[in-house]
Amino acid sequence: MIVENITTMRGFLLMGFSDNHELQIVQAVLFLVTYLVGSAGNVIIITITTLDPQLQSPMYYFLKHLSILDLSSLSVTVPQYVDSSLAQSGYISYAQCMLQIFFFTAFAWGELAILTVMSYDRYVAICLPLHYEVIMSPRKCTWAVATVWLSGGISGTLYITGTLFIRFCGDKIIHQFFCDVPQLLKLSCSNDHLVIMDMVSFLTAVSFACFTGIVISYVHIFSTVLRMPSAESRSKVFSTCLPHLFVVSLFLSTGAFAYLNLTSDSSTALEFLLSIFYTVLPPTLNPVIYSLRNETIKNV
Repeated sequence: MIVENITTMRGFLLMGFSDNHELQIVQAVLFLVTYLVGSAGNVIIITITTLDPQLQSPMYYFLKHLSILDLSSLSVTVPQYVDSSLAQSGYISYAQCMLQIFFFTAFAWGELAILTVMSYDRYVAICLPLHYEVIMSPRKCTWAVATVWLSGGISGTLYITGTLFIRFCGDKIIHQFFCDVPQLLKLSCSNDHLVIMDMVSFLTAVSFACFTGIVISYVHIFSTVLRMPSAESRSKVFSTCLPHLFVVSLFLSTGAFAYLNLTSDSSTALEFLLSIFYTVLPPTLNPVIYSLRNETIKNV
């Protein structure tokens, strides 16, 4: 009934990976388990980095905000999809869809920004240890975090502003588990999406600049670490930095594929799977990378 009447409704129908109800139930359970695991890990990090006096350095201050962003990002998309799947209704209202776009874009951009800041923090700590307290002073760290949240808000506002002017026609069916901008643009019946594409191009360029900054930071870090006489110290740094770099690369590469493939009219299982790589996996894996591989947090 929802599929038949979706063209007359203001909202959209989220189809997810499949329209088979049994498969939707399986997806919902997997998403729910992932959400609970990711949320628990992020809540634990937020709690201990707030309360434990040993974890008050800039690195843990940034880690706390990364966990806040991760928890928020997961909460924007996953619970709604789990609820709609279990209720056998993929309907999402227009207002809910627009809010999802705003908050997901804001939190995703904030996550990229905080990861860039964290890579710079590690660069200063390892390559310029004598100047660390001056460069990463509490005031500068506060300004850095404020900039992260402000940049996220600006990117979310840019996307939602452009999306509000899009006119939709035909079956308002989104082959995705949340209101993702690339999928919405495929429903557009006008050239209004060109504004969004300009925004995507701009933010993609900025994202590439952030990624370049992260890579440069780690190149300096690795070159410094390789000169360390202690094999244990080198192993410790590599075991933390390499997984971090992998998650950042996964997040950016899959997100770039989705947002730079806006003109494609096809909706494939590959696109659905790639969306999981930039929406669900990074917020779930980050607590594992930054806690299980961190001796200070493990000993708390």
